[in-house]
Order: sequence, then structure tokens, then C-alpha cells
Amino acid sequence: MSRIGKLPIHIPAGVDVKVDEANVVTVKGPLGVLIQAVKKDIEIKIEDQTITFTRPSDHKDHRSLHGLYRSLVNNMVVGVTQGYEIKMELVGVGFRVEQQPGNIIDLVLGYSHHIFMQLPPEVSVEAKTDKRSNPTITLKGIDKQLVGQVAAKIRSFRKPEPYQGKGIKFVGEQLRRKAGKAAGVK
Repeated sequence: MSRIGKLPIHIPAGVDVKVDEANVVTVKGPLGVLIQAVKKDIEIKIEDQTITFTRPSDHKDHRSLHGLYRSLVNNMVVGVTQGYEIKMELVGVGFRVEQQPGNIIDLVLGYSHHIFMQLPPEVSVEAKTDKRSNPTITLKGIDKQLVGQVAAKIRSFRKPEPYQGKGIKFVGEQLRRKAGKAAGVK
């Protein structure tokens, strides 16, 4: 039995979960609505403010989908109640970020040009630049996958390099640093 798949999901107060006959799960909460299609093989039961998932057999496909769909629906429940937030930091001389109208960010990352990125409307962004600290980008949204995908795209513009640590990194991320050249060693 899947260790993750067999765990029940508790439905908090103020959250409405519905499963239709096509096995599409709809989760409504104070922050919004999320929808996820689930394969017909995985059975979903909603009883006593808990959601449980069961699989028909121990076939490899059923085992892999059992924990997957449980995790996806749990992320939906957490998303509509608390939301997800990712903070990123721009480390480097002259690196800047500016928020523009229309959910657009303008990144200056040491290239010969500015990078403009249009963010999806489901993700809200806050760009902050304080004196004597690195500029930060805060992404917020209810869809964990979408927020993570946008953060990965922003990070891909300038990944942190291992020698000086310049680039876009997540706040609290520990980078593996390499030693530079050993000058004059024979």
C-alpha cells in the first residue's frame, strides 16, 4: 500500500470539495477554486470532512497514480486555504527587478538587455529593492505547480554560479561553492 496514497486528507472549515461522475475534483475555498481530473481507476470517497483515495489493484500504474493524485488534491486544499509563496533573491552587482503594470516584471541581470516577463494572472508578484540588501521577488498563488513553474522560469534567466554565488536564488537556499584558482601554487 502506498504510504502517501493511504493517508486521508482533512477538509478544513470553509472548503468545499466535490467529485463529479467524470472523476473531476473541484476544491473551493476562501482564496479561489482549483480543478483536477483524476483517472477513473482511482476511487475518491468524501466522508466526515476527510477525503480518501483507493486503488483497484497493486498494478504498477495504479500504485504510481495512487500517491500522485492524493498529493495533488492535498496541494489543492492547502492552496485554497493558505496559498503558496516563493521568495527569490537577486545576488550580483547591478542586478535589479522592477514591477510594471499588467503583472510584468523587468529584470536587469548583467546582460546587455532588460528581460521582461509576463506572469500569469493567477500568480501575484511583489518586487522589493531595499538599500544595502539584495533585491527580492515574492511570488504568491493558490496553484503550487504554477507558482513553482514561474519561479523556475525566472531562475533560469541567471542561475547562481558556484564561484561567487551570483544569480537568482531562492531565499534560504544553500549553494555549493567552489574554490577559485590557487594563485602561485606549484
